[in-house]
Amino acid sequence: MSHRQLPPHHLHSLPQREVLAYSLYRLLIALLINALLFNPWGEIVGEPHQPELARPVALFYLFSSLWLAVRGQRRQSVELGVFWGGLIDITAVTITLHALPGASTGLAMSLLVNLTVAALLLRLQPAMLLAVLASMGLLIEHGLRLAEGRDTSTAVELGLFVTCYLALAWFGYQQGARSRQSRVLAEQRGAEVANLYEINELIIRRLRTGVLVVDAQDTITLANEAAIVLLGEAAPADDGKLPALPPVLAKRLHRWRQGFDHELGPIRIAKGQIEVQPRFARLLADSELALVFLDDTTVISRRAESLTLSAMGRFSASLAHEIRNPLAAINYATQLLEESPSISDADRRLLQIIHQQCQRTNGIIESVLGLARRERAIPENIDLNAFVRRFVQEYASTMALEANTLEPVLTCPQVTALADPRHLHQVLTTLVHNALNHGRSGNEPARVRLRVGLHQRHAVIDCLDRGPGLPPATAEQLFRPFFTTSEHGTGLGLYIARELCRANQGQLEYVAVPGGGACFRVSLPGAASIAPH
Repeated sequence: MSHRQLPPHHLHSLPQREVLAYSLYRLLIALLINALLFNPWGEIVGEPHQPELARPVALFYLFSSLWLAVRGQRRQSVELGVFWGGLIDITAVTITLHALPGASTGLAMSLLVNLTVAALLLRLQPAMLLAVLASMGLLIEHGLRLAEGRDTSTAVELGLFVTCYLALAWFGYQQGARSRQSRVLAEQRGAEVANLYEINELIIRRLRTGVLVVDAQDTITLANEAAIVLLGEAAPADDGKLPALPPVLAKRLHRWRQGFDHELGPIRIAKGQIEVQPRFARLLADSELALVFLDDTTVISRRAESLTLSAMGRFSASLAHEIRNPLAAINYATQLLEESPSISDADRRLLQIIHQQCQRTNGIIESVLGLARRERAIPENIDLNAFVRRFVQEYASTMALEANTLEPVLTCPQVTALADPRHLHQVLTTLVHNALNHGRSGNEPARVRLRVGLHQRHAVIDCLDRGPGLPPATAEQLFRPFFTTSEHGTGLGLYIARELCRANQGQLEYVAVPGGGACFRVSLPGAASIAPH
């Protein structure tokens, strides 16, 4: 976070009252000079010298002071206005003290204030220039008096005034520079604090965890966007007031304030809202304000599921290695039995089925291992029409369909996709198995169709049944791990199927069927859309 560094002599940030006070002081001196020159009650400080010159100058000084006082309220060219005001002060006072010999000392002293204030507001060069001009004005006026043969100030008095002019200009500038630097630094620190406040407010407002600030009367004083949503209010009321603290949350807060902090279970704030896990903290040690954090339990569940899936991935990898050994023994024993001449044709057919299922199981193990290791798929160009026909024949020959039916529906002459055949086989096996078990209409047998076609430039395989379909609430959670509607299910079948589709840069989704039934669609990239790995 960066801020533009202002020069120490920058005047646009000065308070207007400082410039106004300087202008009013000048106007006061101008009024006093005019009172001395236009006094109707006689001479107060002696007879004026050259009144025909002093009185016009005094009037000019008065009107120029009024003009500078008005112009001083404008923020443009402040430094230029202060400098020209100093020049007018020096000129008017020098001419006046020459015209009023009796008030020369007082008028010379009045310039001390003008020069000091100007030095406070100006840079060093113009401030010292005004002091030099004021000193030169005194010296010139002193020389004119000597030339006219009038009484003059002593050299010591003149030297003291010149020294004071120069010294006060220097010290005034130094003090003004320090004051301006302090003001600029304070403005920068204030801007930084304001920026940090806005950043913190933005972070808190965008937090997915709800944050509430509640006072001793259980009134919500602050709330971020997530908290308002979790409280069951999409936005504050029309008058800008925050929603009231729900009774169930207020009760939990009261128990926490009484020292009962052992209630760790989530609560449901309103009907139809998700459960939240409240946490409490005191905002300040000596304050009744309390911070209430509302955690969405669905986010916590997803984190727990992620940890569980990670552990299951490691467990499934080790389990798959253990299954491989007996599976290899079964496959070897099957091959030996097939070579025996005493095996009948019917038994030989059963041995072929065992051998095929051993290969299929080994393929599933390889897929699970690949999923656990996050290995990439090995895509191939597949003719989906031929692949689905072979799959249906193999499934019908190895699984007991009984009265159920499984048939391919080929809507296009040729549909080619890029996918790993092992993964696709496992995905279709999961979908068909679920359709045969859950896609029944009453007591009628299941009728499952694998429809191959094209949809939005993608090759698709739709697994359709004529069962009762799925309610929207269930359809939203179908692909969540461990979600199942069956007592004997694990809730991992559709999850693994979707992950296998993603590994092949495809997609598995549930498509609602208006006329009843269910449809699971496997979308795969076309053969020419992605280069093989």
